[in-house]
Amino acid sequence: MFRTLAVSFIMMSASVAFAKNKPALSPEQVQRIDRYVTAEMARQRIPGLALGIYKNGDAVLTKGYGLANIELNVPMTTDSVLQSGSVGKSFTATAVMMLVEQGKIHLEDSITQYFPEAPDSWKPIKVANLLSHTSGIAAYDTPELQKAGMPFDLRSDFSEAEMVEKIVKLPLDFNAGEGWSYENTNFVLLGIMIHRVSGHHYSAFLHDNIFSPLGMKSSRIISDTDIIPNRVAGYEMIGGTLRNQEWVSPTFNSTADGTIYFTVSDIEYWDRALSSEKLLRKDTLQKMWTPYPYGGKTADEGYGFGWEIHFVNGHKVIEHDGAWQGFTTSYSRYIDDKLTVVVLTNLDSDHSNPAAVVRAVAGIIEPKLELAPRKAITDDKEKFSQNVWKEFQTLMQSGDSQKLFNGEGASVVDIADLRKSLPENWAESVPELITRTREGDRTRSVYKIGEGNDKRLLEVVSNAEDKVFGLSVNADPDNR
Repeated sequence: MFRTLAVSFIMMSASVAFAKNKPALSPEQVQRIDRYVTAEMARQRIPGLALGIYKNGDAVLTKGYGLANIELNVPMTTDSVLQSGSVGKSFTATAVMMLVEQGKIHLEDSITQYFPEAPDSWKPIKVANLLSHTSGIAAYDTPELQKAGMPFDLRSDFSEAEMVEKIVKLPLDFNAGEGWSYENTNFVLLGIMIHRVSGHHYSAFLHDNIFSPLGMKSSRIISDTDIIPNRVAGYEMIGGTLRNQEWVSPTFNSTADGTIYFTVSDIEYWDRALSSEKLLRKDTLQKMWTPYPYGGKTADEGYGFGWEIHFVNGHKVIEHDGAWQGFTTSYSRYIDDKLTVVVLTNLDSDHSNPAAVVRAVAGIIEPKLELAPRKAITDDKEKFSQNVWKEFQTLMQSGDSQKLFNGEGASVVDIADLRKSLPENWAESVPELITRTREGDRTRSVYKIGEGNDKRLLEVVSNAEDKVFGLSVNADPDNR
């Protein structure tokens, strides 16, 4: 039912802005973008999507596709308010760096200056380590710790002091600066630090120092109780069926690791500020957009302060992805090309891949950014692949997960969801191995399945004895 509905999703609303002194996208480019986005939404079963394309800080194209609210049949528009997910970390990092420029925070400070209740083991951790995910502080948001009755129960409310009291009890996974691990814990602490230093809650600081000065009228912290015009509904896919996002307490919708509302219209002002010195000096922005060294090594790609740094076909990209409560986001600034592409969706991260849409749209706009399709590689475990494919077909027909998941501790697979994630005529295709990576005793094999321009990626995780521990069906970025 949903697949049929998704295919029928037409561009519901659109606004087009022309960059000053710059040509707008050609009609052919816009048509290609429309065709691709609507087709990819159908493949990924995305209810609604907001797209923003900006050149030199000015919008050249912003559009809404599909539905912002399925129950009320409300179309997605350029003014639809969606959640940021971890793209919000870029705003948090900017707020911290504003305080750094004011001399109220120093990057080399031990964070114990701001968290005196922290243990002695935290003394080597600097503010820069929190910003770059090199602190070593463990995750607070593991499924085990967020269960009912556990320290970070998603349905319970905590004060900032109580959050810190719980976080300081977390272990250190490595010594500060010796490793890298993307942990939301770092930015939760940064948000509390902003409050302690400025005297204003993280959300109020953003409003007064970023949103209001830039004219981002719809941007704000998440709230379930406030009346928020054009608020989009977030969705999760359970058993192949759309459901409303699960409820969490206000605490977990107000932390600084990614709990912002914004629109693609508002993002124009944010992107323009990043192309100027309206919020931060150029040297400060450059520091944020430079990979932070760890383990005594530096690199051209990596994580700076609230931003990831990558290269696409040799072109530098400053970007971040995000996901939270039935929403996913992808924000990429192609620095060398003065191009920014942003995609916001209202579907959970297990089923949507906005980053793939960003990459494809960027390639339509600038051919030099188009990624070459990934080709099949030589299969060094051909018999294993044949057995997995045969058992996967049986699994999809019988629904008996034990036929495939025979390893102790194997993950539970949602058969109904997998079936609905598959392309048409998938069983008639021949799987093509495109990557195989090994981490410890686990091997991850990724196959292309499907025909023509309607393929998916089948990911299979196995152990040293070739017993399968998990699998998933994901979007194929090469569908264009």
